[in-house]
Amino acid sequence: MSGGKSPRRRAREFIIQGLYQWQVGDQDAAAIQVQAEGVAGFDKADNELYGILLAQTRQEAEALKLDLAPFIDRNWDEISPIERCILLLGACELKLHAETPYRVIINEAIELAKTFGGTDGHKFVNGVLDKLAGVLRPGEARTK
Repeated sequence: MSGGKSPRRRAREFIIQGLYQWQVGDQDAAAIQVQAEGVAGFDKADNELYGILLAQTRQEAEALKLDLAPFIDRNWDEISPIERCILLLGACELKLHAETPYRVIINEAIELAKTFGGTDGHKFVNGVLDKLAGVLRPGEARTK
């Protein structure tokens, strides 16, 4: 997409940062919100998507980890914090947001992993979320 990032992509970037602050810094929702609002570009993000997905991902984190576990070949704590956040967000969208095509969710997760994650993190994220999509959205994933 030329001309910059979409409001939804920006929202997902801020969600990842918020999830990171929650997971690593143990910050609460209010602190995360204040920090996000102070960052340049937050006004260009889809604020509704940001609020909904950040809250849902935090609330559902334990259940989402259980959904992801069969597709991860290592201990959850051995995954980088950023990749954990991206996996949780992707799993949340796959599970709770059927209005967003699974390919869009996975592509967004890959881009987030390329932006924030380690060298091959996007391959790991892609593999895990693709397998999860096959379980959570079997009809949609089968038609790819």
